[in-house]
Amino acid sequence: MAWGESKAWRRGSANEKLYQALLDDAAAKPQRDAQRKKIIHPEEMPWEMARQGLLKHLLNEHMNTRMETVDAYMQIIPPGSRSGKHRHLAEECVYVLEGKGYDVHQDCDLEVTHRYEWKPQAEVKRYEWEAGDVIYIPPNTIHQHFNSDAKRPVRLISATNRVYKYCGLNDLEQLENAPEYDPGVVLNPELMKRYIAGKIKETA
Repeated sequence: MAWGESKAWRRGSANEKLYQALLDDAAAKPQRDAQRKKIIHPEEMPWEMARQGLLKHLLNEHMNTRMETVDAYMQIIPPGSRSGKHRHLAEECVYVLEGKGYDVHQDCDLEVTHRYEWKPQAEVKRYEWEAGDVIYIPPNTIHQHFNSDAKRPVRLISATNRVYKYCGLNDLEQLENAPEYDPGVVLNPELMKRYIAGKIKETA
């Protein structure tokens, strides 16, 4: 497309409004970012009793931070317990901050034509890890974390790319809930101390 044709395309009433909206958004970004947090303090990071487990959100799109592409949370797995089991299209990076245990991963065959279809492979793989390790979870892999220590908790830091969601690929399926999951419980620091100490076991 020639330069003159490009300008003519923008002069159309609907197209011109769309283009101007892009310009306005770019111009407003510095002011918008000035209202967003660069530093997030611990008390601003919400706890969640999630189907995947006991989570403390470090970064997400609802926390008014300047980070626009990454979601991150810390997960606590009580002594001898495990996370939920789930599968999502986005790849995931997990840093083992404390504790030891193992993951089970099940790769899926994926086909994207006029439909999106996936099928778990028969093989289930086990991977041992300990504090200081990084766990890589490939796209579309069924996975679950296990704490192999009956006396000490595990702490994991998980990071995923938010862009998958923006592209309409927020494919998240929960296959098994964490043993501690109780939708009626609201987590707070004092309650978390009891979970970490192993004083609260699986829900009934």
